[in-house]
Amino acid sequence: MLSSWLRIVRIKFLLASIISVFLGLAINWWQNTTINLEFALLTFGGVIALHASVDLLNDYWDYKRKIDIETKRTKFSGGTGVLPEGLLDPSKVYRAGVILLVCGALIGTYFVFERGITIAVILGFAIISIYFYSTRIVDSGLGEVFVAIKGTMIVLGTYFVQVSQITVEPILAGIISGVLSSTVLFVNSFPDHDADKSHGRRTLVILLGRAKAAASIWVFPAISYGVIITAVALHFFPIISLITFVTIPIVIKSGMSLKQKFDKVEEFVPIMKNFVSYSRITGVLLVVSFIVDHIMKIVQ
Repeated sequence: MLSSWLRIVRIKFLLASIISVFLGLAINWWQNTTINLEFALLTFGGVIALHASVDLLNDYWDYKRKIDIETKRTKFSGGTGVLPEGLLDPSKVYRAGVILLVCGALIGTYFVFERGITIAVILGFAIISIYFYSTRIVDSGLGEVFVAIKGTMIVLGTYFVQVSQITVEPILAGIISGVLSSTVLFVNSFPDHDADKSHGRRTLVILLGRAKAAASIWVFPAISYGVIITAVALHFFPIISLITFVTIPIVIKSGMSLKQKFDKVEEFVPIMKNFVSYSRITGVLLVVSFIVDHIMKIVQ
């Protein structure tokens, strides 16, 4: 039973939101040399609860719409398979998703009282978009946009909770974090194309068509690396942030493979795995760049 719950909350995909929280904290420490540990832990708790809520509700609605029954499941796409295999009661999964959404909302409400209206705006966006993600947002081809905004909000919200102000750095870093996550979502939706389309879902891959979508993959890393270059050039990020460019070979190799095999589902798992690696490694290196730069300043 426990293994089924751990499987359906997709522990390995929670890492994206965890990295975003670390990024917000790292930028705050880089700028202000302070960390409110209590607020940091509450932020982790709230963000993890909200992310898990998205995954649970997504699995529930995809099962109810029979999408996950027809799609071919892999380690990175097609849902978790928990509900189609009858391992958990769908109604319990739905309730768990709502409960986690409420838990995340309660933590966010605490921060609203502590930090004011800015957190209320971020929290309101999170609650509404999470609940309607699987039934409205993805169906409108806006899944990648939502994930990009979500990543930005997590980094900015984490930073704001610490210092009660908004600066350019967490906004730019949030855009990078969000786009990295939306890259993974975009690529992982290729194998689900037929099942999604047959049940009325309109993902970005469906709207573009698989061939054009595969050719469009370069837009995502172009935005991420472009923001990093701009931020370094304008001195919003330390120059060591350019260490993130070590992942360029990974994304080039993965993008070329995607172009060649976009319609070969059986050969798609390595491509999805490489894009996940590219996203996570780039995000972690960005976090590390702020920490290392601050340590170097202290040592000097």
